[in-house]
Amino acid sequence: MREAAILTRVYLRMLGAYLRAVLEYRTDALLLVLATVLTQVAGVVFLLVVFTQVPTLGGWTRWEVMCVYAMVVLAEGIGSLFFEGSWHLAAFVNLGVLDYLLVRPYPVVLQVMGATLGPNGLGGAVLGIGLLVAAAPRIEVDWDPISVGWALLLLGSGVVVKVAINLASNSTAFWLLSPSSSSAATIHTLGDLARYPITVYSFGVRAVLTIVPLAFVGYFPVANLLGKGVSGTIGAFTPVVAAGCALGAWAYFRRGLRRYESSGS
Repeated sequence: MREAAILTRVYLRMLGAYLRAVLEYRTDALLLVLATVLTQVAGVVFLLVVFTQVPTLGGWTRWEVMCVYAMVVLAEGIGSLFFEGSWHLAAFVNLGVLDYLLVRPYPVVLQVMGATLGPNGLGGAVLGIGLLVAAAPRIEVDWDPISVGWALLLLGSGVVVKVAINLASNSTAFWLLSPSSSSAATIHTLGDLARYPITVYSFGVRAVLTIVPLAFVGYFPVANLLGKGVSGTIGAFTPVVAAGCALGAWAYFRRGLRRYESSGS
């Protein structure tokens, strides 16, 4: 327990150091946050326009879809804000930066994930929380203390799933040896489909979003809260999936790290 507290404190100090560096250019940081918010708001406006034409989307009402959208946006925002460093792993491998991280007395995976901070994630996190606060009273869920606690667990599990997928997809850099994370970017783009109920897609797309498993970031957790049949039952396993994703991503990163070779310069 004490070791975990120390690791967390050091991690937050790393992020704090990078935040101070970012705030040296406050206008740039503010513009980045605003650009992110505007992009996400455009997605919300798109949904509102869609629901002016149809009463439901794949069997989901407007505010139910908003919950799914909000959970994905929130997970992406938290991932960017606190774990943005994983997106720089390809450059670290290609340039040999990992040489410096390997000799430090701190877990390499945490050094990588905390190497930078994404100020754009703040906009996504705030918007996601705002949408959830607005949608929660408008969906058919009895918000007693138990359901609130379970909802928070599902929300946290969705965040873990998203962060783990980002780490695992970026860890392919150990094998591809490319200065850019093209495979990770592809999976991240695929995650945009998970912002909506997967019932609107064909069987093939639903299968991909379940196997990857991006649908456990928002769709399955919300389906569980709403008690939507089989999807709701599957959503009950979101914490288990999150634990599996975290362990799998960590193991995949460790395997890649074992085959890492210095840049030689």
